[in-house]
Amino acid sequence: MTDRFDRMLRFAQDLIRIPSPSGGEAEVAARVVAEMRALGYDDAWTDEVGNAIGLIRGNGGGGQTVMLCCHMDVVDAGDPAAWEHGPYEAVVADGFLHGRGAMDIKGPLALQTHAAAAFVDDRLPGDLLVVHTVYEERAGWGIEHFLTTTSARPAVVVIGESTNGDLCIGHRGRAEIVVEIRGVAGHASAPERARNALDPLPAVLDALRAFAGTLGSDPVLGRSTFVATGVEAEPASPNVIPDRVRIVADWRLLPGIDAAGAVAAVRRHLDAVPLGEGFSLDVRFSAVRQTTYTGREMKRELFTPAYLLPEDHPIVARARAAIAAATGAAPAVRPWTFATDGGQACGRHGIPTIGYAPGHESYAHTNRERISVDELRHALDVYPVLIRALSQ
Repeated sequence: MTDRFDRMLRFAQDLIRIPSPSGGEAEVAARVVAEMRALGYDDAWTDEVGNAIGLIRGNGGGGQTVMLCCHMDVVDAGDPAAWEHGPYEAVVADGFLHGRGAMDIKGPLALQTHAAAAFVDDRLPGDLLVVHTVYEERAGWGIEHFLTTTSARPAVVVIGESTNGDLCIGHRGRAEIVVEIRGVAGHASAPERARNALDPLPAVLDALRAFAGTLGSDPVLGRSTFVATGVEAEPASPNVIPDRVRIVADWRLLPGIDAAGAVAAVRRHLDAVPLGEGFSLDVRFSAVRQTTYTGREMKRELFTPAYLLPEDHPIVARARAAIAAATGAAPAVRPWTFATDGGQACGRHGIPTIGYAPGHESYAHTNRERISVDELRHALDVYPVLIRALSQ
């Protein structure tokens, strides 16, 4: 066990030492596929968008296909000097593995990859897929592509986002909404000839705050939130009166709201705002052109659906019992506070999806990111028990 864990830890360190922003996962993907092959997976490859995929075939006993899933992209590290340990040094100190991706999500990625290898010699009744995705941090293009194109539809997905040893069963969705105020540009020396798109901004921001106050709450997922996170004017020259002002807002949605419904709800609320003559509003999703490291290009709207499995769902019950058997204590069952690839897997594709991994969510996207070495070691024992229970 010690040799097995040490190898897993070295693999996690290798991954952290490779920067992998969304669209720049090529070197990490190659390292992941190489590890899968070295561990004896039946097959390991990358697909058209660059997901790293491994397969361990079942013994033909008629079990379910289980899919383990982490993502290979990480957010920017910011100023390296602000970190206690360098973001890409993968230092082990004070009982923790430190660095960008340590818990979000390269530590759990290494854990899932090595835990799956327990079934190379001791086959499950069903197939085991390990799919580590691209572009999770920007609305989940990798998992959406895989689930849309695969012929090997899994019966259950286990997401490796950190849960601190709890069992996660859902999360709020995320929509990145753009509200654009349109006016008439003009020279700053003659403001009377223009319609300054900044003028209606306070009224629109007030209306968006009022919209946030109308949103509901879920007894498990908590409150739906909506908040403006950025404002930009165009043209950006200081001697030009802008004809466009864009407000970017982050909406954490509850289940039941799809992409079209989200935009329509904001638009309906803003219809009552008195803009004044010569002004108009447009509401849409933030859309970005994304390019994978394999060269695939697509303009994608930034929307991740919400999802929530019932606590009495058979998959949840089976997972909870397996974790309890492996650890001696039943895990807490709860949602994540942030969105994951589970929004695509369950919210869009309807595949029962749970999450289990070590690590504290509070370290995600911070310059204090770390994961406990002891918790990783413990989870390496728990994961095979969980996988076998889900495969039955």
